[in-house]
Amino acid sequence: MSVYSLHGRGLKLDTRADVEPYLREINSEVLEEIHLGGNTIGVEAAQALAEVLQRASKLRVADFADIFTGRLISEIPQAISALCDALVDKQHLVEIDLSDNAFGGRVVDPLVPFLTGNRSFQIFKLNNNGLGPAGGTVIANALRASAEASAKEGKKSNLRVLVCGRNRLEDGSAKEWAAAFKAHGTLEEVRMPQNGIRMDGIAALAGGLIANPSLAHLDLQDNTFSQSGERAFAAALASWPKLHTLNFSDCVLSDEGEIPTTITALASGSSPALRHLLIQNNNLDSKTLAVLSEAIGTHLKGVTRIEFQANDVEEDDEEMQALMDSMTARGGRFLFDDEEEEEETGVEDEEPEAVPLVSSAAAEIERVLGPGARASAGDAEADELAKMLGKVSLNNA
Repeated sequence: MSVYSLHGRGLKLDTRADVEPYLREINSEVLEEIHLGGNTIGVEAAQALAEVLQRASKLRVADFADIFTGRLISEIPQAISALCDALVDKQHLVEIDLSDNAFGGRVVDPLVPFLTGNRSFQIFKLNNNGLGPAGGTVIANALRASAEASAKEGKKSNLRVLVCGRNRLEDGSAKEWAAAFKAHGTLEEVRMPQNGIRMDGIAALAGGLIANPSLAHLDLQDNTFSQSGERAFAAALASWPKLHTLNFSDCVLSDEGEIPTTITALASGSSPALRHLLIQNNNLDSKTLAVLSEAIGTHLKGVTRIEFQANDVEEDDEEMQALMDSMTARGGRFLFDDEEEEEETGVEDEEPEAVPLVSSAAAEIERVLGPGARASAGDAEADELAKMLGKVSLNNA
């Protein structure tokens, strides 16, 4: 496999001349992965890179995360358009990562031709881009259009993994995301934490995700479920028999200590493949612990990790101790406070084999083929901020 990486070099590539020495190092005929993250790329340099990518017919991984630090809002659309347009015809493309680029709602339109034109990619990462509801709607509609086009051709969607966290999607784009999920029906991993999505939006997402029976990893941490959203997901759990990782931490599963219907459903056997349950900071008390403790030897016998920090339970609670003892006896972990988590040596629990971690592009390829500026700010303000960030980046390079 031919991999080319400039990752983390801190390069400021403005012109064709700036990037030319690196282009000479790339053999486009054999290139399968390119990693450009941790550099800042201008329009002319991006266009020169695009010419190389257009000839890379074997390309499988395009890592364009964090490549616009310090760039003006006027530059980013042209640069990202050049790079993504070069990928439209790549039939072997598995993963594209556009995370940590300050797109905002004004810079997403150049992504549409790629998202609707390339129906080969399976992993799409768009994390921490400041999309807002408007930008999120554009992306979701493009993904839905792609799935519908595949269906008209009598083909199934190839999309398996979607990462779109920290993007301020809110309820304003939730229905569009739900429609995109329903149109694809092939998702195995969905991570959308910290998006400010509230009850109605959460319920909409549940309705769309039901159409994805192979869903195995779901992360909606730090959105607001409350009763209506929580009940919608409780009803949906049985639709995902392969679900092994569920992250509903910081989601207001319980308003006043009542037992969430999500927990009741899990304890009743809705998710037989479940291994990791993350439910920190959800106003849960000993009644919920009792339900989990009773089910840990039956319907939750495969669970090896429960994260329960910052809930309404005292350290000497009998139900908690019983559950902790049960988890320890099976070689698992029940985390009750942050100190326990800090004591872990950094060797994290391995992800279940059903869906490998999406951060490992090479591993995913082997498995499958066998990896801002806020929209509310004015342009002048955003450009000034970009200039300041560029200076910081250069000083640290």
